[in-house]
Amino acid sequence: MRSTALLLAAVAMTSVTGLSSVSALAQGHMGTPQEQKACSRDASRFCRKDLGNDMAVQGCLQANRAKLSSSCNKVFKSHGM
Repeated sequence: MRSTALLLAAVAMTSVTGLSSVSALAQGHMGTPQEQKACSRDASRFCRKDLGNDMAVQGCLQANRAKLSSSCNKVFKSHGM
């Protein structure tokens, strides 16, 4: 659960800032750049008001699970959610 929250925090940060350093961090503990990319569009689309708050983004994406892209849905499944 914590790794998913960290992944979504990286997604949110990438969506807002586009910092390459976030991608470097993501390879370690926050998910891969591919996982970030898979959910960044969904985070921007459904959770714009929550960007910057990793737990809120996670909750928002979970609440919108039925509407998520197949690639982002796969990320959630791969993390056991």
